[in-house]
Amino acid sequence: MFAAILVNLQTIYHAMIEEKSLNFLEEIIEADLASGKTKTVHTRFPPEPNGYLHLGHAKSICLNFGLGDTYKGKTNLRFDDTNPITEDTEYVESIKQDIKWLGFDWEEEHYASDYFDQLYAYAVELIKKGLAYVDDLSSEEIAATKGTPTEPGKQSPFRNRSIEDNLSLFQAMKEGSYKDGEKVLRAKIDLSSPNMHMRDPIMYRIKHASHHRTGSKWCIYPMYDFAHGQSDSIEHISHSICTLEFEVHKPLYNWYIEQLGIHPSRQFEFARLNLTYTVMSKRKLLQLVQEQIVDGWDDPRMPTLSGIRRRGFTPAAVRNFCERIGVQRRENIIDVGLLEFFVREDLNKSALRRMVVLDPIKLIITNYPEGQSEILTSENNPELEDNGGYRDLPFSRELYIEAEDFMEEAAKKWFRLAPGMRVRLKSAYIVECKDFKKDANGKVTEVHCEYIPESKSGQDTSGINVKGTIHWISAPHALEAEVRLYDRLFKVEDPSSEEGDFKSYINPNSLAIIPAAKIEASLKNAHSGEHFQFIRKGYFTLDSKYSKPDKLVFNRTVTLKDTWSKEAKK
Repeated sequence: MFAAILVNLQTIYHAMIEEKSLNFLEEIIEADLASGKTKTVHTRFPPEPNGYLHLGHAKSICLNFGLGDTYKGKTNLRFDDTNPITEDTEYVESIKQDIKWLGFDWEEEHYASDYFDQLYAYAVELIKKGLAYVDDLSSEEIAATKGTPTEPGKQSPFRNRSIEDNLSLFQAMKEGSYKDGEKVLRAKIDLSSPNMHMRDPIMYRIKHASHHRTGSKWCIYPMYDFAHGQSDSIEHISHSICTLEFEVHKPLYNWYIEQLGIHPSRQFEFARLNLTYTVMSKRKLLQLVQEQIVDGWDDPRMPTLSGIRRRGFTPAAVRNFCERIGVQRRENIIDVGLLEFFVREDLNKSALRRMVVLDPIKLIITNYPEGQSEILTSENNPELEDNGGYRDLPFSRELYIEAEDFMEEAAKKWFRLAPGMRVRLKSAYIVECKDFKKDANGKVTEVHCEYIPESKSGQDTSGINVKGTIHWISAPHALEAEVRLYDRLFKVEDPSSEEGDFKSYINPNSLAIIPAAKIEASLKNAHSGEHFQFIRKGYFTLDSKYSKPDKLVFNRTVTLKDTWSKEAKK
Protein backbone atom coordinates (compact mmCIF):
# COMPACT_ATOMS: atom_id res chain seq x y z
CA MET A 1 0.00 0.00 0.00
CA PHE A 2 1.33 3.43 -0.88
CA ALA A 3 1.49 6.17 1.73
CA ALA A 4 -1.56 8.03 0.51
CA ILE A 5 -3.14 11.28 1.50
CA LEU A 6 -6.75 11.99 0.69
CA VAL A 7 -7.09 15.11 -1.42
CA ASN A 8 -10.55 16.31 -0.49
CA LEU A 9 -12.90 18.54 -2.43
CA GLN A 10 -12.57 21.50 -0.11
CA THR A 11 -8.81 21.61 -0.67
CA ILE A 12 -9.26 21.41 -4.42
CA TYR A 13 -12.01 24.03 -4.53
CA HIS A 14 -9.78 26.49 -2.68
CA ALA A 15 -7.00 25.76 -5.16
CA MET A 16 -9.37 26.44 -8.04
CA ILE A 17 -9.58 30.12 -7.17
CA GLU A 18 -5.83 30.54 -6.82
CA GLU A 19 -3.64 31.70 -9.65
CA LYS A 20 -2.25 28.80 -11.65
CA SER A 21 1.47 28.25 -11.15
CA LEU A 22 3.96 26.07 -13.00
CA ASN A 23 4.17 22.44 -11.96
CA PHE A 24 7.58 20.88 -11.38
CA LEU A 25 7.74 19.39 -14.90
CA GLU A 26 6.97 22.75 -16.50
CA GLU A 27 9.71 24.31 -14.36
CA ILE A 28 12.17 21.68 -15.62
CA ILE A 29 11.16 22.21 -19.25
CA GLU A 30 11.34 25.99 -19.02
CA ALA A 31 14.80 25.76 -17.45
CA ASP A 32 15.90 23.36 -20.21
CA LEU A 33 14.61 25.70 -22.91
CA ALA A 34 16.23 28.73 -21.28
CA SER A 35 19.62 26.99 -20.97
CA GLY A 36 19.51 25.57 -24.48
CA LYS A 37 19.61 21.99 -23.21
CA THR A 38 16.32 21.46 -25.04
CA LYS A 39 15.60 22.99 -28.42
CA THR A 40 12.22 21.35 -29.06
CA VAL A 41 10.01 19.73 -26.45
CA HIS A 42 9.24 16.19 -27.60
CA THR A 43 7.15 13.94 -25.36
CA ARG A 44 5.48 10.58 -25.92
CA PHE A 45 2.61 8.49 -24.59
CA PRO A 46 3.78 4.83 -24.55
CA PRO A 47 0.92 2.44 -23.63
CA GLU A 48 1.24 -1.33 -23.78
CA PRO A 49 -1.57 -2.66 -26.02
CA ASN A 50 -2.61 -5.38 -23.56
CA GLY A 51 -5.84 -3.86 -22.24
CA TYR A 52 -8.04 -0.80 -22.17
CA LEU A 53 -6.96 2.64 -20.98
CA HIS A 54 -8.32 3.98 -17.69
CA LEU A 55 -8.46 7.35 -15.93
CA GLY A 56 -4.87 6.96 -14.75
CA HIS A 57 -3.81 6.85 -18.39
CA ALA A 58 -5.99 9.90 -19.05
CA LYS A 59 -3.84 11.90 -16.63
CA SER A 60 -0.69 10.79 -18.49
CA ILE A 61 -2.27 11.54 -21.88
CA CYS A 62 -3.34 15.03 -20.80
CA LEU A 63 0.10 15.65 -19.29
CA ASN A 64 2.20 14.49 -22.23
CA PHE A 65 0.05 15.98 -24.97
CA GLY A 66 -0.55 19.09 -22.88
CA LEU A 67 3.17 19.75 -22.47
CA GLY A 68 3.67 19.23 -26.19
CA ASP A 69 0.94 21.77 -26.95
CA THR A 70 2.02 24.29 -24.29
CA TYR A 71 5.59 24.45 -25.56
CA LYS A 72 4.71 24.12 -29.25
CA GLY A 73 6.51 20.81 -29.42
CA LYS A 74 5.58 17.28 -30.45
CA THR A 75 4.01 14.26 -28.81
CA ASN A 76 4.35 10.74 -30.20
CA LEU A 77 2.09 7.79 -29.64
CA ARG A 78 4.30 4.73 -29.18
CA PHE A 79 2.93 1.30 -28.43
CA ASP A 80 5.15 -0.72 -26.11
CA ASP A 81 4.41 -3.99 -27.90
CA THR A 82 7.22 -6.20 -26.62
CA ASN A 83 5.05 -9.04 -25.24
CA PRO A 84 3.24 -10.88 -28.07
CA ILE A 85 1.29 -13.11 -25.68
CA THR A 86 -0.81 -10.36 -24.07
CA GLU A 87 -1.04 -7.80 -26.87
CA ASP A 88 -3.59 -7.45 -29.61
CA THR A 89 -4.65 -5.13 -32.43
CA GLU A 90 -8.02 -4.73 -30.66
CA TYR A 91 -6.26 -2.89 -27.85
CA VAL A 92 -4.25 -0.77 -30.28
CA GLU A 93 -7.42 0.47 -31.93
CA SER A 94 -9.21 1.09 -28.62
CA ILE A 95 -6.26 3.14 -27.36
CA LYS A 96 -6.28 5.30 -30.49
CA GLN A 97 -10.02 5.85 -30.10
CA ASP A 98 -9.63 6.82 -26.45
CA ILE A 99 -6.89 9.36 -27.15
CA LYS A 100 -8.89 10.97 -29.93
CA TRP A 101 -12.03 10.99 -27.76
CA LEU A 102 -10.08 12.96 -25.16
CA GLY A 103 -9.35 15.52 -27.86
CA PHE A 104 -5.71 14.83 -28.69
CA ASP A 105 -3.80 13.73 -31.77
CA TRP A 106 -0.25 12.49 -32.06
CA GLU A 107 2.61 13.83 -34.14
CA GLU A 108 3.98 10.40 -35.05
CA GLU A 109 2.74 6.86 -34.47
CA HIS A 110 5.37 4.31 -33.54
CA TYR A 111 5.68 0.84 -32.07
CA ALA A 112 8.52 -0.66 -30.06
CA SER A 113 8.35 -3.43 -32.66
CA ASP A 114 9.42 -0.85 -35.26
CA TYR A 115 12.79 -0.94 -33.53
CA PHE A 116 13.28 -4.68 -33.04
CA ASP A 117 16.16 -4.82 -35.54
CA GLN A 118 17.84 -1.78 -33.99
CA LEU A 119 17.33 -3.09 -30.45
CA TYR A 120 18.84 -6.41 -31.43
CA ALA A 121 21.86 -4.54 -32.83
CA TYR A 122 22.15 -2.60 -29.56
CA ALA A 123 22.14 -5.88 -27.63
CA VAL A 124 24.91 -7.27 -29.85
CA GLU A 125 26.91 -4.11 -29.24
CA LEU A 126 26.64 -4.56 -25.47
CA ILE A 127 27.73 -8.20 -25.80
CA LYS A 128 30.77 -7.10 -27.79
CA LYS A 129 31.63 -4.65 -25.02
CA GLY A 130 31.45 -7.44 -22.46
CA LEU A 131 28.36 -5.85 -20.91
CA ALA A 132 25.80 -8.57 -21.66
CA TYR A 133 25.75 -12.36 -21.49
CA VAL A 134 23.51 -15.31 -22.27
CA ASP A 135 22.31 -17.07 -19.12
CA ASP A 136 20.95 -20.63 -18.95
CA LEU A 137 19.39 -20.20 -15.51
CA SER A 138 15.60 -20.38 -15.26
CA SER A 139 13.64 -17.31 -14.17
CA GLU A 140 13.17 -18.91 -10.73
CA GLU A 141 16.90 -19.56 -10.39
CA ILE A 142 17.74 -16.02 -11.47
CA ALA A 143 15.32 -14.63 -8.88
CA ALA A 144 16.90 -16.82 -6.19
CA THR A 145 20.38 -15.50 -6.99
CA LYS A 146 19.39 -11.81 -7.09
CA GLY A 147 19.90 -11.44 -3.34
CA THR A 148 17.95 -9.01 -1.17
CA PRO A 149 18.08 -5.22 -0.77
CA THR A 150 20.61 -5.75 2.04
CA GLU A 151 22.48 -8.77 0.62
CA PRO A 152 24.32 -8.86 -2.72
CA GLY A 153 23.33 -11.26 -5.46
CA LYS A 154 25.31 -14.30 -6.56
CA GLN A 155 26.97 -14.71 -9.91
CA SER A 156 25.39 -16.99 -12.45
CA PRO A 157 27.80 -19.78 -13.49
CA PHE A 158 27.30 -18.47 -17.05
CA ARG A 159 28.18 -14.83 -16.27
CA ASN A 160 31.75 -15.09 -17.52
CA ARG A 161 31.13 -16.72 -20.86
CA SER A 162 33.35 -15.40 -23.61
CA ILE A 163 32.13 -12.65 -25.93
CA GLU A 164 32.32 -15.11 -28.82
CA ASP A 165 30.16 -17.68 -27.04
CA ASN A 166 27.62 -15.05 -26.07
CA LEU A 167 27.37 -13.73 -29.63
CA SER A 168 26.91 -17.26 -30.96
CA LEU A 169 24.31 -18.20 -28.36
CA PHE A 170 22.38 -14.96 -28.80
CA GLN A 171 22.31 -15.54 -32.56
CA ALA A 172 21.00 -19.06 -31.91
CA MET A 173 18.34 -17.66 -29.62
CA LYS A 174 17.21 -15.37 -32.42
CA GLU A 175 17.13 -18.25 -34.90
CA GLY A 176 14.80 -20.28 -32.70
CA SER A 177 17.24 -22.95 -31.53
CA TYR A 178 15.96 -22.92 -27.96
CA LYS A 179 12.65 -23.32 -26.15
CA ASP A 180 10.84 -20.65 -24.16
CA GLY A 181 12.66 -20.01 -20.89
CA GLU A 182 15.71 -22.05 -21.89
CA LYS A 183 17.98 -19.02 -22.15
CA VAL A 184 17.88 -15.26 -21.58
CA LEU A 185 20.18 -12.36 -22.32
CA ARG A 186 21.22 -10.38 -19.25
CA ALA A 187 23.08 -7.11 -18.83
CA LYS A 188 26.31 -7.41 -16.84
CA ILE A 189 26.19 -4.54 -14.35
CA ASP A 190 26.51 -4.86 -10.57
CA LEU A 191 25.25 -7.75 -8.44
CA SER A 192 25.88 -5.78 -5.26
CA SER A 193 23.99 -2.65 -6.29
CA PRO A 194 21.44 -1.46 -3.69
CA ASN A 195 19.08 -0.99 -6.65
CA MET A 196 17.78 -4.47 -7.46
CA HIS A 197 17.06 -3.40 -11.05
CA MET A 198 20.81 -3.01 -11.63
CA ARG A 199 21.64 -6.59 -10.64
CA ASP A 200 22.17 -8.03 -14.10
CA PRO A 201 18.64 -7.43 -15.42
CA ILE A 202 17.19 -9.54 -18.19
CA MET A 203 17.32 -7.83 -21.59
CA TYR A 204 15.80 -10.51 -23.86
CA ARG A 205 13.65 -13.59 -23.30
CA ILE A 206 12.49 -16.32 -25.68
CA LYS A 207 8.80 -16.37 -26.62
CA HIS A 208 7.67 -18.54 -29.52
CA ALA A 209 4.48 -16.60 -30.17
CA SER A 210 3.06 -14.69 -33.09
CA HIS A 211 3.32 -10.92 -32.73
CA HIS A 212 0.38 -8.73 -33.78
CA ARG A 213 2.63 -6.78 -36.18
CA THR A 214 5.81 -8.79 -36.86
CA GLY A 215 4.15 -12.20 -37.01
CA SER A 216 6.64 -15.03 -36.56
CA LYS A 217 9.74 -13.06 -37.57
CA TRP A 218 10.98 -12.92 -34.00
CA CYS A 219 11.05 -15.47 -31.20
CA ILE A 220 13.08 -13.30 -28.82
CA TYR A 221 11.62 -10.13 -27.40
CA PRO A 222 13.22 -7.25 -25.47
CA MET A 223 12.18 -6.49 -21.92
CA TYR A 224 10.49 -3.16 -21.21
CA ASP A 225 13.55 -1.72 -19.44
CA PHE A 226 15.76 -2.45 -22.42
CA ALA A 227 13.31 -1.28 -25.09
CA HIS A 228 11.98 1.84 -23.42
CA GLY A 229 14.99 4.12 -23.11
CA GLN A 230 16.38 3.15 -26.50
CA SER A 231 13.00 3.79 -28.16
CA ASP A 232 12.95 7.22 -26.51
CA SER A 233 16.45 7.85 -27.81
CA ILE A 234 15.64 6.76 -31.36
CA GLU A 235 12.70 9.18 -31.43
CA HIS A 236 14.78 11.95 -29.78
CA ILE A 237 12.28 12.30 -26.93
CA SER A 238 13.40 15.27 -24.85
CA HIS A 239 11.37 14.53 -21.70
CA SER A 240 10.33 10.93 -21.03
CA ILE A 241 7.60 11.26 -18.40
CA CYS A 242 6.69 8.20 -16.32
CA THR A 243 4.81 7.48 -13.12
CA LEU A 244 6.67 7.19 -9.83
CA GLU A 245 6.98 3.41 -9.83
CA PHE A 246 9.53 3.79 -12.63
CA GLU A 247 11.80 6.01 -10.56
CA VAL A 248 13.88 3.00 -9.46
CA HIS A 249 14.24 2.03 -13.13
CA LYS A 250 15.86 5.36 -14.04
CA PRO A 251 19.48 4.30 -13.27
CA LEU A 252 19.05 1.36 -15.66
CA TYR A 253 17.38 3.62 -18.26
CA ASN A 254 20.42 5.92 -18.09
CA TRP A 255 22.95 3.05 -17.99
CA TYR A 256 21.80 1.58 -21.30
CA ILE A 257 21.87 4.99 -23.02
CA GLU A 258 25.32 5.83 -21.63
CA GLN A 259 26.86 2.47 -22.56
CA LEU A 260 25.47 2.65 -26.08
CA GLY A 261 26.47 6.30 -26.51
CA ILE A 262 23.12 7.20 -28.09
CA HIS A 263 20.90 10.30 -27.89
CA PRO A 264 20.47 11.11 -24.19
CA SER A 265 16.72 11.17 -23.57
CA ARG A 266 15.90 11.91 -19.92
CA GLN A 267 13.27 10.37 -17.68
CA PHE A 268 11.13 12.26 -15.15
CA GLU A 269 8.52 10.85 -12.79
CA PHE A 270 5.19 12.06 -11.44
CA ALA A 271 2.60 10.58 -9.09
CA ARG A 272 0.04 8.33 -10.72
CA LEU A 273 -3.68 9.02 -10.37
CA ASN A 274 -5.52 7.15 -7.63
CA LEU A 275 -9.25 7.71 -7.10
CA THR A 276 -11.52 6.97 -4.17
CA TYR A 277 -14.17 4.26 -4.52
CA THR A 278 -12.38 2.51 -7.37
CA VAL A 279 -9.30 0.50 -8.27
CA MET A 280 -6.75 1.36 -10.95
CA SER A 281 -4.77 -1.88 -10.99
CA LYS A 282 -5.05 -3.51 -14.41
CA ARG A 283 -4.82 -6.91 -12.71
CA LYS A 284 -7.76 -6.12 -10.44
CA LEU A 285 -9.80 -4.62 -13.25
CA LEU A 286 -9.17 -7.79 -15.24
CA GLN A 287 -10.47 -9.84 -12.30
CA LEU A 288 -13.69 -7.83 -12.28
CA VAL A 289 -14.15 -8.53 -15.98
CA GLN A 290 -13.18 -12.21 -15.94
CA GLU A 291 -15.33 -12.99 -12.90
CA GLN A 292 -18.24 -11.14 -14.55
CA ILE A 293 -18.66 -8.78 -11.63
CA VAL A 294 -18.93 -6.07 -14.26
CA ASP A 295 -20.26 -6.08 -17.80
CA GLY A 296 -16.90 -6.03 -19.59
CA TRP A 297 -14.17 -3.42 -19.85
CA ASP A 298 -16.71 -0.81 -20.95
CA ASP A 299 -19.03 -1.30 -17.98
CA PRO A 300 -20.08 2.24 -16.97
CA ARG A 301 -18.89 1.59 -13.40
CA MET A 302 -15.35 0.84 -14.56
CA PRO A 303 -12.68 3.59 -14.55
CA THR A 304 -11.74 2.69 -18.13
CA LEU A 305 -12.12 5.44 -20.71
CA SER A 306 -14.47 3.21 -22.69
CA GLY A 307 -16.50 2.73 -19.50
CA ILE A 308 -16.80 6.40 -18.56
CA ARG A 309 -17.53 7.27 -22.20
CA ARG A 310 -20.41 4.76 -22.22
CA ARG A 311 -21.58 6.22 -18.92
CA GLY A 312 -21.71 9.70 -20.42
CA PHE A 313 -18.65 11.48 -19.02
CA THR A 314 -17.44 14.17 -21.40
CA PRO A 315 -13.85 14.59 -22.62
CA ALA A 316 -13.91 18.24 -21.52
CA ALA A 317 -14.77 17.21 -17.96
CA VAL A 318 -11.94 14.67 -17.86
CA ARG A 319 -9.44 17.19 -19.26
CA ASN A 320 -10.55 19.85 -16.75
CA PHE A 321 -10.26 17.33 -13.93
CA CYS A 322 -6.74 16.29 -14.97
CA GLU A 323 -5.67 19.91 -15.26
CA ARG A 324 -7.11 20.81 -11.87
CA ILE A 325 -5.53 17.95 -9.90
CA GLY A 326 -2.16 18.99 -11.33
CA VAL A 327 1.11 17.11 -11.26
CA GLN A 328 2.66 15.98 -8.00
CA ARG A 329 5.74 14.11 -6.85
CA ARG A 330 3.95 12.54 -3.90
CA GLU A 331 1.42 9.71 -4.13
CA ASN A 332 -2.09 10.71 -3.13
CA ILE A 333 -5.67 9.61 -3.59
CA ILE A 334 -8.11 12.03 -5.21
CA ASP A 335 -11.75 12.23 -4.18
CA VAL A 336 -13.80 10.92 -7.13
CA GLY A 337 -16.34 13.60 -6.17
CA LEU A 338 -14.04 16.12 -7.81
CA LEU A 339 -14.28 14.30 -11.13
CA GLU A 340 -18.06 14.17 -10.74
CA PHE A 341 -18.04 17.92 -10.00
CA PHE A 342 -16.41 18.65 -13.35
CA VAL A 343 -18.82 16.28 -15.12
CA ARG A 344 -21.80 18.10 -13.61
CA GLU A 345 -20.28 21.48 -14.41
CA ASP A 346 -19.83 20.56 -18.07
CA LEU A 347 -23.17 18.80 -18.51
CA ASN A 348 -25.10 21.60 -16.81
CA LYS A 349 -23.99 23.87 -19.64
CA SER A 350 -24.71 21.43 -22.48
CA ALA A 351 -27.22 18.72 -21.53
CA LEU A 352 -30.75 18.99 -22.90
CA ARG A 353 -33.48 19.06 -20.25
CA ARG A 354 -36.06 16.30 -20.47
CA MET A 355 -38.79 14.91 -18.20
CA VAL A 356 -38.69 11.23 -17.25
CA VAL A 357 -40.71 9.46 -14.56
CA LEU A 358 -38.87 6.52 -13.01
CA ASP A 359 -41.50 5.25 -10.55
CA PRO A 360 -44.83 6.27 -12.07
CA ILE A 361 -48.28 6.66 -10.61
CA LYS A 362 -51.24 8.15 -12.45
CA LEU A 363 -52.31 11.74 -11.89
CA ILE A 364 -55.81 12.38 -13.24
CA ILE A 365 -56.97 15.98 -13.70
CA THR A 366 -60.67 15.55 -13.10
CA ASN A 367 -61.72 18.97 -14.43
CA TYR A 368 -59.67 18.72 -17.63
CA PRO A 369 -61.86 17.68 -20.58
CA GLU A 370 -61.66 13.99 -21.47
CA GLY A 371 -60.10 13.30 -24.86
CA GLN A 372 -58.54 16.76 -25.01
CA SER A 373 -54.83 17.48 -25.22
CA GLU A 374 -52.69 20.51 -25.93
CA ILE A 375 -49.10 21.26 -26.80
CA LEU A 376 -47.06 23.20 -24.26
CA THR A 377 -43.45 24.26 -24.66
CA SER A 378 -40.39 24.04 -22.44
CA GLU A 379 -36.82 25.26 -22.76
CA ASN A 380 -34.12 22.79 -23.78
CA ASN A 381 -31.44 24.26 -21.51
CA PRO A 382 -31.78 27.52 -19.55
CA GLU A 383 -27.95 27.75 -19.39
CA LEU A 384 -27.69 28.17 -23.16
CA GLU A 385 -28.30 31.26 -25.25
CA ASP A 386 -32.02 31.58 -26.01
CA ASN A 387 -32.53 28.61 -23.66
CA GLY A 388 -31.20 26.27 -26.34
CA GLY A 389 -34.53 26.58 -28.13
CA TYR A 390 -37.81 25.04 -27.04
CA ARG A 391 -39.46 21.66 -27.43
CA ASP A 392 -43.11 20.61 -27.57
CA LEU A 393 -44.67 18.93 -24.52
CA PRO A 394 -48.01 17.17 -25.02
CA PHE A 395 -50.38 17.73 -22.06
CA SER A 396 -53.57 15.78 -21.32
CA ARG A 397 -56.06 14.78 -18.64
CA GLU A 398 -54.00 11.75 -17.51
CA LEU A 399 -50.36 12.18 -16.52
CA TYR A 400 -47.61 10.16 -14.87
CA ILE A 401 -45.82 11.59 -11.85
CA GLU A 402 -43.20 10.15 -9.51
CA ALA A 403 -44.65 8.10 -6.66
CA GLU A 404 -42.32 9.94 -4.28
CA ASP A 405 -44.03 13.24 -5.16
CA PHE A 406 -47.20 12.22 -3.32
CA MET A 407 -47.88 11.66 0.38
CA GLU A 408 -51.17 10.50 1.89
CA GLU A 409 -50.55 12.81 4.84
CA ALA A 410 -48.31 15.79 4.26
CA ALA A 411 -45.24 15.93 6.45
CA LYS A 412 -43.83 19.15 7.84
CA LYS A 413 -42.21 21.26 5.09
CA TRP A 414 -43.71 19.00 2.42
CA PHE A 415 -44.24 21.09 -0.70
CA ARG A 416 -45.36 18.45 -3.16
CA LEU A 417 -48.70 16.68 -3.55
CA ALA A 418 -50.93 15.58 -0.71
CA PRO A 419 -54.70 15.95 -0.21
CA GLY A 420 -55.54 19.66 -0.14
CA MET A 421 -52.07 20.74 -1.37
CA ARG A 422 -51.19 22.58 -4.54
CA VAL A 423 -48.14 22.18 -6.75
CA ARG A 424 -47.03 23.42 -10.15
CA LEU A 425 -46.57 20.91 -12.94
CA LYS A 426 -43.37 22.08 -14.63
CA SER A 427 -44.04 24.17 -17.75
CA ALA A 428 -47.76 23.53 -17.32
CA TYR A 429 -50.42 24.33 -14.71
CA ILE A 430 -50.95 24.51 -10.97
CA VAL A 431 -52.98 21.55 -9.70
CA GLU A 432 -54.62 20.85 -6.34
CA CYS A 433 -54.87 17.33 -4.96
CA LYS A 434 -58.44 16.29 -4.14
CA ASP A 435 -58.29 12.53 -3.65
CA PHE A 436 -56.34 9.33 -4.35
CA LYS A 437 -56.90 5.60 -4.89
CA LYS A 438 -55.11 2.51 -3.62
CA ASP A 439 -54.92 -1.06 -4.86
CA ALA A 440 -55.65 -4.18 -2.81
CA ASN A 441 -52.15 -4.06 -1.35
CA GLY A 442 -52.53 -0.53 -0.11
CA LYS A 443 -50.32 1.01 -2.79
CA VAL A 444 -51.35 4.38 -4.17
CA THR A 445 -52.18 3.97 -7.87
CA GLU A 446 -53.99 7.20 -8.74
CA VAL A 447 -53.92 10.79 -7.54
CA HIS A 448 -56.93 12.92 -8.44
CA CYS A 449 -56.41 16.66 -8.90
CA GLU A 450 -58.07 19.71 -10.32
CA TYR A 451 -56.12 22.19 -12.41
CA ILE A 452 -56.37 25.97 -12.43
CA PRO A 453 -56.79 27.01 -16.10
CA GLU A 454 -55.51 30.56 -15.46
CA SER A 455 -52.18 29.23 -14.08
CA LYS A 456 -50.57 28.15 -17.35
CA SER A 457 -46.79 28.65 -17.29
CA GLY A 458 -45.74 31.82 -19.06
CA GLN A 459 -49.34 33.09 -19.06
CA ASP A 460 -50.25 32.76 -15.37
CA THR A 461 -52.93 35.24 -14.28
CA SER A 462 -54.17 33.21 -11.30
CA GLY A 463 -52.22 35.13 -8.68
CA ILE A 464 -51.60 31.84 -6.87
CA ASN A 465 -48.13 31.11 -5.52
CA VAL A 466 -46.98 27.57 -4.76
CA LYS A 467 -43.69 26.40 -3.27
CA GLY A 468 -43.34 23.11 -5.11
CA THR A 469 -42.79 22.16 -8.75
CA ILE A 470 -42.82 18.57 -10.00
CA HIS A 471 -42.20 16.95 -13.37
CA TRP A 472 -44.69 14.79 -15.27
CA ILE A 473 -45.36 12.90 -18.51
CA SER A 474 -48.60 12.88 -20.51
CA ALA A 475 -49.82 9.27 -20.19
CA PRO A 476 -51.28 8.90 -23.73
CA HIS A 477 -48.06 10.26 -25.26
CA ALA A 478 -45.54 8.55 -22.97
CA LEU A 479 -42.89 6.16 -24.24
CA GLU A 480 -41.11 3.52 -22.19
CA ALA A 481 -37.38 3.03 -21.71
CA GLU A 482 -35.02 1.07 -19.53
CA VAL A 483 -33.08 3.34 -17.21
CA ARG A 484 -29.89 2.19 -15.49
CA LEU A 485 -28.88 4.00 -12.34
CA TYR A 486 -25.12 3.59 -12.02
CA ASP A 487 -23.27 4.47 -8.86
CA ARG A 488 -19.79 3.99 -7.42
CA LEU A 489 -18.49 0.46 -7.78
CA PHE A 490 -17.08 0.19 -4.26
CA LYS A 491 -18.58 1.16 -0.91
CA VAL A 492 -15.25 2.11 0.74
CA GLU A 493 -12.89 4.92 -0.21
CA ASP A 494 -9.79 2.82 -0.79
CA PRO A 495 -10.77 -0.81 -1.49
CA SER A 496 -7.19 -1.80 -2.32
CA SER A 497 -5.97 -0.87 1.16
CA GLU A 498 -8.66 -2.74 3.07
CA GLU A 499 -8.08 -6.17 4.56
CA GLY A 500 -9.11 -9.25 2.60
CA ASP A 501 -10.32 -9.57 -0.95
CA PHE A 502 -10.93 -6.17 -2.55
CA LYS A 503 -13.99 -7.61 -4.28
CA SER A 504 -15.71 -8.03 -0.91
CA TYR A 505 -16.12 -4.24 -0.84
CA ILE A 506 -18.20 -4.08 -4.02
CA ASN A 507 -21.14 -1.71 -3.60
CA PRO A 508 -24.29 -3.88 -3.91
CA ASN A 509 -26.20 -0.80 -5.05
CA SER A 510 -23.80 0.19 -7.82
CA LEU A 511 -26.46 -0.59 -10.43
CA ALA A 512 -30.25 -0.41 -10.24
CA ILE A 513 -32.25 -1.17 -13.38
CA ILE A 514 -35.66 0.40 -13.98
CA PRO A 515 -37.18 -1.64 -16.80
CA ALA A 516 -40.09 0.58 -17.79
CA ALA A 517 -39.61 4.25 -16.98
CA LYS A 518 -41.98 6.71 -18.62
CA ILE A 519 -40.19 9.16 -20.92
CA GLU A 520 -41.31 12.14 -22.95
CA ALA A 521 -41.77 11.54 -26.66
CA SER A 522 -38.89 13.84 -27.72
CA LEU A 523 -36.43 11.23 -26.39
CA LYS A 524 -37.44 8.79 -29.10
CA ASN A 525 -34.84 10.37 -31.39
CA ALA A 526 -32.02 10.41 -28.83
CA HIS A 527 -28.68 9.26 -30.22
CA SER A 528 -25.47 7.90 -28.77
CA GLY A 529 -23.21 10.59 -27.38
CA GLU A 530 -26.07 12.98 -26.66
CA HIS A 531 -26.44 14.18 -23.06
CA PHE A 532 -29.61 14.87 -21.12
CA GLN A 533 -30.58 16.19 -17.74
CA PHE A 534 -33.60 14.22 -16.58
CA ILE A 535 -35.20 16.96 -14.55
CA ARG A 536 -34.73 16.42 -10.80
CA LYS A 537 -33.10 13.02 -11.43
CA GLY A 538 -29.61 13.52 -12.81
CA TYR A 539 -27.64 13.47 -16.04
CA PHE A 540 -28.17 10.62 -18.50
CA THR A 541 -27.03 9.37 -21.88
CA LEU A 542 -28.21 6.72 -24.31
CA ASP A 543 -26.40 3.41 -23.73
CA SER A 544 -24.15 2.79 -26.72
CA LYS A 545 -24.04 -0.98 -26.16
CA TYR A 546 -27.59 -2.16 -25.57
CA SER A 547 -29.94 0.61 -26.63
CA LYS A 548 -31.96 -0.06 -29.79
CA PRO A 549 -34.61 1.98 -31.63
CA ASP A 550 -37.34 -0.33 -30.34
CA LYS A 551 -35.91 -0.51 -26.80
CA LEU A 552 -34.20 2.60 -25.54
CA VAL A 553 -31.73 2.21 -22.67
CA PHE A 554 -30.42 5.23 -20.77
CA ASN A 555 -27.47 5.28 -18.36
CA ARG A 556 -27.21 7.67 -15.45
CA THR A 557 -23.96 9.56 -15.81
CA VAL A 558 -24.05 11.30 -12.45
CA THR A 559 -26.62 12.55 -9.96
CA LEU A 560 -27.55 16.23 -9.83
CA LYS A 561 -25.80 16.64 -6.48
CA ASP A 562 -23.09 14.83 -4.57
CA THR A 563 -25.09 12.49 -2.33
CA TRP A 564 -22.05 10.51 -1.18
CA SER A 565 -20.57 13.33 0.88
CA LYS A 566 -23.80 13.42 2.90
CA GLU A 567 -23.68 9.67 3.44
CA ALA A 568 -20.06 9.86 4.60
CA LYS A 569 -21.04 12.33 7.35
CA LYS A 570 -23.71 10.05 8.81
